[in-house]
Amino acid sequence: MGHPKIDNQLTSLNNVAIIMDGNGRWAKANKLKITQGHAKGVGVVKDIVEECIAQKINTLTIYAFSSENWSRPKSEINGIKTLIIKAISDQVPELVEQGVKLNFFGNLEDFGPNVINKISLAEDATSLENPSLQLNVALGYGGRKDIIQTTKLLAEKVKDGKISLKDINEDIFAEFSVVPIDNIDLVIRTGGDKRLSNFLLFQIAYAEIMFIDKLWPDFTKQDFISCLESFKNVERRFGKRI
Repeated sequence: MGHPKIDNQLTSLNNVAIIMDGNGRWAKANKLKITQGHAKGVGVVKDIVEECIAQKINTLTIYAFSSENWSRPKSEINGIKTLIIKAISDQVPELVEQGVKLNFFGNLEDFGPNVINKISLAEDATSLENPSLQLNVALGYGGRKDIIQTTKLLAEKVKDGKISLKDINEDIFAEFSVVPIDNIDLVIRTGGDKRLSNFLLFQIAYAEIMFIDKLWPDFTKQDFISCLESFKNVERRFGKRI
């Protein structure tokens, strides 16, 4: 049975971001290992990617691992690294078939050569000029750190005379950020917490934000469609009086 299509042109819904929270709590509630919760969450990503393609969303940006997540137990981090490699190996052939372009961003070097190599191969395999969806995956990413790093890069460019101070604007800042998308229209956070957790702080300046109580492994395509439907009913003014 087909899902209803959302009129993206009418609602200007092109770029969606998701904070996928609740894998660990879901695993504990189901008396499973934390890594099993993360593995279940990967399956949900697959479903949402399929729905994004069906709804003709341009980009989906997911928060897979934040810069703060490094403080978690070493066993969980090692499990996540293993899962990243497995997920890429399992999912890339299907993503290629679907026409999905993969982009990873964040401090990727912290994940080690095995993960970096897999990421590089995945990005090369899905390098498409006209993808059905651009899937951006944040790994070891933090919004504040990104802003600081981008500011330093711009300062160096000014110091070297490659750009002038007056050239710096929002477009230039976005160009030098590690984030491969300028503006987010809709942010969805699962898991019940109502905070942004240092995610895309520059890019979500005018995004609509929806907090969902369901844990990420329980989030469904229909839940996603409900979020898109809710977005359709929002009047986006961008500071203007309409």
